[in-house]
Formats: sequence, C-alpha cells, structure tokens
Amino acid sequence: MQFLLLIYTDDEMLEALPDGEFDARMNHCFRNADEMREQGTLIDSQQLEAASSARSVRFRNGKLSVVDGPFAETKELLGGFNLIEAADYEEAVRIAASFPWTQTGCVEVRAVRDMDAVRRRVGAVVPAR
Repeated sequence: MQFLLLIYTDDEMLEALPDGEFDARMNHCFRNADEMREQGTLIDSQQLEAASSARSVRFRNGKLSVVDGPFAETKELLGGFNLIEAADYEEAVRIAASFPWTQTGCVEVRAVRDMDAVRRRVGAVVPAR
C-alpha cells in the first residue's frame, strides 16, 4: 500500500535550531532515504522551494484567480514529501515518526488512492504500463 508523507515545517522553529542542526537533520534524512530506497520502502521524495514562491490557482464563478504565496494562513507550511510503500497505516506512521521534522512541524500520513480502480469505476480507460 502506498502512503504520501507530507512534511510540514515551521520556519520560526527551524530558524531557532542551533547552528549546524538543520544540516545534521538533512544529512540524517538523506541517509535514511538511501536506506529506505535500498529496502524498497521509499518510492520518491522531494523538497519544495519556499512557500512564498508558490502560486495558488482557483477558478470560481467563471474567473481564474492566481494568488502569490501559500494556500492557507498557517505557521506550518508544506516543505516536501515522501512517497512510500508500507504494509498499513501503522507502519507508515512508524516511518513518519522517525523523521526529525516531527519536532519542528508535522508529518501528515495519507494513503494514496488506487487511481486505476477509480478509472474503472468511472468508465475511463486504464492506461497500459
């Protein structure tokens, strides 16, 4: 079963870390990611650019709206993600709990929906892979 681990961080808490601590945490994450890839647990991961560089796009009442910055006013902003393979929610939560970013934000664990099953349900073609 696939899970998306959404990494949210609080920039104020990150900036308050002692010198070198952020780099140490990132180094830990890279070592952990390499190990998870070797085990077949980590499918993909990416770090996002600052939320201040984001654009929120909406179409309402016939009008397109593009707004600079993050979607919501919040202290914790989406900073990256990890797409993992885990047996169940318990294993996915255990993996998420090992990330140091739980100390300066949170890691949201979301199951990935089987889009081929959705395609079949709505009568759309399932592409050959």
